[in-house]
Amino acid sequence: MHRIRSQIYSIIVRQLLIIIFLLPQLSAQQRSVVHPEWSRNLSIYEANIRQYTPEGTFAAFEEYLPQLKDMGVGIIWLMPIHPIGVKNRKGTLGSYYSVKDYRAVNPEFGTLEDFRHLVNRIHELGMVVIIDWVANHTAWDHPWTQSHPEWYNRNILGQFTPPVSNWTDVIGLDYSNTSLRNEMVNTMKFWVREYDIDGFRCDVAAMVPSEFWVRVRKELDEIKPVFMLAEAHEPRHHEMGFDMTYGWQFKDLMNNIAQGKKTVRDLDDYYQEELSQYHPDAYRMIFTSNHDENSWNGTVYERLGDAVEIFAVFSGVFRGMPLIYSGQEAGMNKALAFFDKDQIDWKNDPLREIYTTLNHLKRSNHALWNGTSGGDIFRIKTTDDKNIYCFIREKDGDKIFAVFNFSDDTRIFQIESQAMSGQYTDPFTGQEVALENMEGIMLKGWEYLILSSSS
Repeated sequence: MHRIRSQIYSIIVRQLLIIIFLLPQLSAQQRSVVHPEWSRNLSIYEANIRQYTPEGTFAAFEEYLPQLKDMGVGIIWLMPIHPIGVKNRKGTLGSYYSVKDYRAVNPEFGTLEDFRHLVNRIHELGMVVIIDWVANHTAWDHPWTQSHPEWYNRNILGQFTPPVSNWTDVIGLDYSNTSLRNEMVNTMKFWVREYDIDGFRCDVAAMVPSEFWVRVRKELDEIKPVFMLAEAHEPRHHEMGFDMTYGWQFKDLMNNIAQGKKTVRDLDDYYQEELSQYHPDAYRMIFTSNHDENSWNGTVYERLGDAVEIFAVFSGVFRGMPLIYSGQEAGMNKALAFFDKDQIDWKNDPLREIYTTLNHLKRSNHALWNGTSGGDIFRIKTTDDKNIYCFIREKDGDKIFAVFNFSDDTRIFQIESQAMSGQYTDPFTGQEVALENMEGIMLKGWEYLILSSSS
């Protein structure tokens, strides 16, 4: 009996030790980084300097900044600004992501002083700027290949190797080397300290060790509060120093709904999965396009067809930070060449006004703010739960009512709730709207209704 009692005590002690050991880990999984306060109500804009203007320079792009400010853009993400490798280059100009020197700028874009002027001008206009950072690999002719060949991955023959077989213009870095980590951290700090940038978008973040990003965020925040975007979707990245991850799942679902492969019922499943996997204050970047999607997977018009506008609006009011890629506001309907000059065709398009309305609405209506600063999605049932998606978001007395017809046919339906009742304004028309009994509502194919109210 004594032996049995001792075994029981031993089991209890072991279980208690396991619980004590796991509690810090579990609590860490529930935490997100502390976001810069200025990020709470902003949207993000990806700038492709090469294709933005005929000149493809910092100075030429700078002339467009007042337009971006007027459009309500908050964060400007610059695609890689660094010199591009020549050895094994793809195309005539090469990939932005084949970096030859981390402490210099691409001479095609201008000088370091041109870049400094651009950053200062962005700040003067009340916006912030993050730059693309390629930590996983470099160009074949980066000086490190001569000065520090031990910083690179090699095959069994001792030869430099690409991180992915068809990434033939770059070679992978070996993060088991402490001196490489130190240099990479110091170089990232250089851009924050010397050029006052506000953070980084980190290329293929999941291919770089987690502990590196933890260190980077800690040391950057000691200089100034920064914003970090991971090109990754895994929830764990929010625990290792990133404010925001890619909402690829959201993009794929929009494509599938537009192509008739999914319905709004799948949107409910998606949102519940987000709630279960991600910290409530983790920012998720939602988008219909970006540089990869546009160049490699088809334009928004090829993927979304007649649903381009409705999904632009949906991205602007759903939970997450919406991204606009260069040219989307001009209705760009071509896949930009990635390794060659291929200027954006700037023209007037209704999408510019739509994005402008959505960006300013996000700034002013707390229900649309990012993370826990914004309101959750409160789904409202309708008599058509296959095609009609209706919800309310509320926060600090502000409210958004949104209803979408995610089909190409006219739908007549009823809303089975009084939760939406109240006085609203249509942000696109300025019209005052009173919602009471919503029976027999009709929305044409891919039509939507957004209403806003504030206390």
